[in-house]
Amino acid sequence: MSAPAAAQTTSKFQAFLNHPAGPKTIFFWAPMAKWALVAAGIKDLSRPADKLSVSQNVALAATGFIWVRYSFVITPVNYSLAAVNFFVGSTGMAQLYRIWDFNRNKPASIVSK
Repeated sequence: MSAPAAAQTTSKFQAFLNHPAGPKTIFFWAPMAKWALVAAGIKDLSRPADKLSVSQNVALAATGFIWVRYSFVITPVNYSLAAVNFFVGSTGMAQLYRIWDFNRNKPASIVSK
């Protein structure tokens, strides 16, 4: 690698490290940890819809979409926080749809119990 290319790479890496929302701050690590909620929501797609919690998924959807808005108004603007919260809200909405669809199409044998 030539010296100018190495200097440019180093400066971009330094800029990333020292960014107000870089890995030296909570603005970087909080969204990274929150991806676990998205993974849990995706894993729940394999659960039967009658075993899903309405209140839990309402909370996930609401907080996800509220925090998307918040991540655009804080300083520094945190796009990684917006992205993870969008997916948290989306998985919550997907689960709520599954619950609604299950209750709408519930077989008569389940209703009569």
